[in-house]
Amino acid sequence: MAIRYNRRMLSEFQLIERYFHRAPRPAGPVRLGVGDDCALLQIPAGETLAVSTDMLVEGRHFFTGADPHALGHKTLAVNLSDLAAIGARPLGFTLAISLPSADAEWLHAFSTGLLALADLHQIELVGGDTTRGPLNLCVTVLGSVPESAAIRRNGARPGDEIWVSGSLGDAKLALSALLGEISLTGDQLSLASERLHRPTPRNALGLALRGIATAAIDVSDGLLGDLGHILKQSDAGAVIHADELPYGLALSRRDPEQRRALALNGGDDYELCFCAPASRHDAVLDAGRQSHTEVTCIGRLRAEPGVQLLDASGRTLALMNQSFDHFTS
Repeated sequence: MAIRYNRRMLSEFQLIERYFHRAPRPAGPVRLGVGDDCALLQIPAGETLAVSTDMLVEGRHFFTGADPHALGHKTLAVNLSDLAAIGARPLGFTLAISLPSADAEWLHAFSTGLLALADLHQIELVGGDTTRGPLNLCVTVLGSVPESAAIRRNGARPGDEIWVSGSLGDAKLALSALLGEISLTGDQLSLASERLHRPTPRNALGLALRGIATAAIDVSDGLLGDLGHILKQSDAGAVIHADELPYGLALSRRDPEQRRALALNGGDDYELCFCAPASRHDAVLDAGRQSHTEVTCIGRLRAEPGVQLLDASGRTLALMNQSFDHFTS
């Protein structure tokens, strides 16, 4: 859906009141939300505050003319995914938005997509900022987690199994098709694009993995690159079994080499990559069932640094890390 600039323009405070101001849920943690100088949230007793910020910039993170409803969903989803990775329960979020103009039709679609996902996770928009300028969307999400239960990146140990949630590669497949790098049928592009434009944050799984996972990260820049952060902070290496990688439905129809490359290096999956002791294998499967999320064991950690990729026969495969980086990609 292309952005339309029409005559139904709104002032800054009109657009906030019309599209983003809602009364806090009576039983929720928000004591004071949109409409004052600061928001007030009550953090559950015995828990610590978890905070994460992500920015989406037109032309860098999404195409000009992107569907505003899907964009609203993704703007919040990528932030909720960070809370999922650390095992935090979402409490609320702020939105700072720069707009070329206050277009009513665009704002209605964007806010509907944003707040529908907020309602699904029972959280509130508690504040933020609006200004005129190039289209730029920035969310700060707030959550809470007992400090001892936070799933950090530095807790993994050699011998731990490596797991991923859901499936990998379809988002990158869609992006490659939209950039004209590969060709997809209409059905394949539609299937893959859903993963690119409307990712599913794995918050229920993140909560279920408390006390089980030793380390976790969300897959936003590519599996190899993001797993590398865990390996660096946990001082470990990894063995990955290529034939165990869970491919997206659209990607599964491509040739094996392309499947591996996109699953290992593609970004925008927003799945969880996490580690857990081999003795907790069944507990991880139970966490997946409890959260209605597919989980797949794809390898293990080792003391030797670096990553080794193996096929089903145990043969070492060539490995190239091409994960996304904002300043080199």
